[in-house]
Amino acid sequence: MNTSDLNREVCYRAVLAKDARFDGKFYTAVLSTGIYCRPVCPARPPKLENCLFVPSTAVARQLGFRPCLRCRPELAGAEPFAAASALVVSRALQQMSDDGALNGTNLEEVAVQLGVSGRHLRRLFVRVLGSPPTALAQMQRILLAKKLIAETGLSMTDIALAAGFGSVRRFNAVMQRHCGCAPSALRHASASKSHMAAGITLKLPYTPPYDWAALLEFLAGRAIPGVEAVQSGQYWRSFQLEGTQGLVEVHPDPANDQLLATIHATKTPPIGIIVARLRRLFDLDTEIIRIDQHLSTDPLMASRVRARPGLRVPGAWDLFELTVRAILGQQISVAAATTLSGRLVAALGGSLTEEMALLSDGTGISRIFPTPAAVMAADLGSIGLTRAREKALQTLAVAMQEGRLAFSAQTLDSIIKNLCELPGIGPWTAHYIAMRGYRDPDAFPHSDLGLLRALETENGRPSPAVMLMIAEAWRPWRAYAAMRLWAQP
Repeated sequence: MNTSDLNREVCYRAVLAKDARFDGKFYTAVLSTGIYCRPVCPARPPKLENCLFVPSTAVARQLGFRPCLRCRPELAGAEPFAAASALVVSRALQQMSDDGALNGTNLEEVAVQLGVSGRHLRRLFVRVLGSPPTALAQMQRILLAKKLIAETGLSMTDIALAAGFGSVRRFNAVMQRHCGCAPSALRHASASKSHMAAGITLKLPYTPPYDWAALLEFLAGRAIPGVEAVQSGQYWRSFQLEGTQGLVEVHPDPANDQLLATIHATKTPPIGIIVARLRRLFDLDTEIIRIDQHLSTDPLMASRVRARPGLRVPGAWDLFELTVRAILGQQISVAAATTLSGRLVAALGGSLTEEMALLSDGTGISRIFPTPAAVMAADLGSIGLTRAREKALQTLAVAMQEGRLAFSAQTLDSIIKNLCELPGIGPWTAHYIAMRGYRDPDAFPHSDLGLLRALETENGRPSPAVMLMIAEAWRPWRAYAAMRLWAQP
């Protein structure tokens, strides 16, 4: 079967027969349950109308589906997902999912960045996934709505808005058609009433193992004063999205293989975008077992993997924020970069509302990270920046404001090339931004002093060129190897 041309009827017959010859060639994402399975899954087959057949686990995750706990599709063998058209769709899904939901309004922009026309990209969606982007957007809205109904006490009106439905009437009609009952009938009797200011808590599942302590330690050392905080094993941050200001607090629930995120906001926020950003920040969609297995084959990594299985690569809440922090951190200590970022936030960041400030009391969070527009117009020399670094930040702000720099579906080479065209950004900074901001698993800042020190022996440190040669064995997951070297020198 060609993975770039999944025929619904053929795939469904293979699922009904549990034909092992199709295992790894496609996966079944089930709308009614929100999970995805292998064709050989022992569970009772879903109805055809509830099935979406996808060519890889990556696509299933990007659409918001969770792996089945019975057939464990995330542990299956390598997938034949190399067709050019399938790769284009995968990259498009990644970018569109980073915005919180598939959205027809940004499809043309995504197509331009991928070097194809919007019409051709729509054809590729139908060819690869069997559904146009609009149908997939509807699916994501339904999945998010079901999650909010089951896990929160928000009103149906708030859920309809948070899930991206244009109206409550449209929400009711779609949910009735796909679920066979009114949305209110899906709510558990025990669901508590909830108000956004009081906070709603959502479950963010992951595939274990998950080294929360290592990830939190990394974030704590780089937390931006006034915007982020790490306290008592929890991560806090402020946000402002689509005119809504709020706070989010995240802590682990390892017994259930999930993180719990509590969102406080002045009004109903774009929850889909928040969930997508949190999953990106905490690297929740990675098939870590496969990565750890690969890295364990190298003697330099084997003991590190055994010592700390499940080590993730921290992502970024916002690309501009992460890039500013990376530029500020060039050639100075982490602590010094934190001080500079705190000064930047204090000088240019927006203030929290009184309501949010009361909720954040004790965390040190009082501001919103500055916008590109604020940085463009500011005198940054007053916070202790050199002229070169001031120019780098303002050029970056202009690029962001003009839409020339964004989370986008690019190859690693193109990411590095585009970043290095900006003044003040060299290969090290570009790879670091690609690693965290663009979530490229093979990004690798090979000249980093910490990485070189980690492999130092009695014969000395490897040179950056030698480090690149050593790292060939870790591809395509050099970013995860870098995290292990930083965490376990």
